[in-house]
Amino acid sequence: MVTKINESNEFYTEERCHILELLNDPKINDQLSIARARVSPGVTSALHSLDGLELYYILEGKGIVEIDGVKSPIGPGQIAYIKKDQTQRITNVGEQDLVFLCICQPRFKPESYKSLE
Repeated sequence: MVTKINESNEFYTEERCHILELLNDPKINDQLSIARARVSPGVTSALHSLDGLELYYILEGKGIVEIDGVKSPIGPGQIAYIKKDQTQRITNVGEQDLVFLCICQPRFKPESYKSLE
């Protein structure tokens, strides 16, 4: 199956980032979701945790990812590995949007998100 993603489906979240769902359909795969996230320059996403594994794969921009209070610089081609229940957020420290894939296992559901703010 090949499908085209409609860019106009991108939405802004209370987490302070824009999200475009690429795959989050239990009929296709209940154990995996993929979204493209976009964080504006100078913005830090909301501190949160998930009740599953999450990977951030950076496509564009420069950031500082914070996982369980440990901050690390991150950029294109790098992956942040975030285990279940670890606290997380990311800051865009560049002059352009920070764009990355969020890969969740099991797939992201709103009830899996735990706000820590």
